[in-house]
Amino acid sequence: MRLGVVIFPGSNCDKDLIEALEHHTGGNVVTLWHQEKDLKSCDFIFLPGGFSYGDYLRSGAIAAKSPIMERVIDFANKGGFVMGICNGFQILCETGLLPGALLRNTNMRFTCSNVYLRAANASLPLLKHYHSTEAYNIPIAHGEGRFYADAETLKQIEEQGQVLFRYCEASGEISDAANPNGSLNNIAGVCNAGKNVFGMMPHPERAAFEHLFNTDGVPLFEGIRGMIA
Repeated sequence: MRLGVVIFPGSNCDKDLIEALEHHTGGNVVTLWHQEKDLKSCDFIFLPGGFSYGDYLRSGAIAAKSPIMERVIDFANKGGFVMGICNGFQILCETGLLPGALLRNTNMRFTCSNVYLRAANASLPLLKHYHSTEAYNIPIAHGEGRFYADAETLKQIEEQGQVLFRYCEASGEISDAANPNGSLNNIAGVCNAGKNVFGMMPHPERAAFEHLFNTDGVPLFEGIRGMIA
């Protein structure tokens, strides 16, 4: 299986993501430059974290209009798997492939820290290796990570099981204190209604190796491996 990682000017988490995908999924990982219009027969497309186009206008806004995203949008609309992490999540929201938007953190600061997450829908193949009652320690690094959606959209996301992760305490309790950016309903990641496009603000690729002293991101990559097997 071929996994494609899209690289934009300003991407800075692409190499970490590529290493995690190669090590934990066994897939053939190829890079896709933002100016290309060929997805190189990839089965799963990833948009990494960083500051695409310097986050000018707003995070992800310019990248969403890049040439390769025309192909990514078409690929996703035909049922292809797409995942965005941090800046990649912001880009997918800007394209409309994912519901909602990522706004400035309520503290108006860039926040880089370890947080805890709980899988909100462990029935999804992507999350099948997570236990819904356990808390997982995954790093965040963003200034615009506050998930927002209007009331009707938020209701739909909740009712259709589109929430991937929620911020929580180390004990697993969902609380306001555990919410690092003010996201509605403590939402840290969502998917589309078709369950083939995924986005999350935390960085699982930064919690995927023993030498990083954290492997809580590994179950996500194991889920990806199962989806492409």
